[in-house]
Amino acid sequence: MTEEDDRSADDIGRRARRMKEARDNPGPSPLRGIGTFGMIGWSVTVPTVGGAFLGMWLDRVAPQDFSWTIALLLGGVVLGAFIAWGWIGKEGGGK
Repeated sequence: MTEEDDRSADDIGRRARRMKEARDNPGPSPLRGIGTFGMIGWSVTVPTVGGAFLGMWLDRVAPQDFSWTIALLLGGVVLGAFIAWGWIGKEGGGK
């Protein structure tokens, strides 16, 4: 093999490694960011609304001196915040 052939083989190998690296580790994407933002929103919304509905039902079924609705609404917000925190860590915010 000639020196030029060796150089071409090295170039091809270098390009192949770069292409594999780009494929294995895609950079940040705006669409992925929007998807993550939506997932975090739903992670907070679902427990909050679920807590509110459960609280309204408990206020009718088992009334107390305090409001079940407010207590479970706040509990849903806290639970949703922990779930969102986990999503942010999983998606790369904790790197």
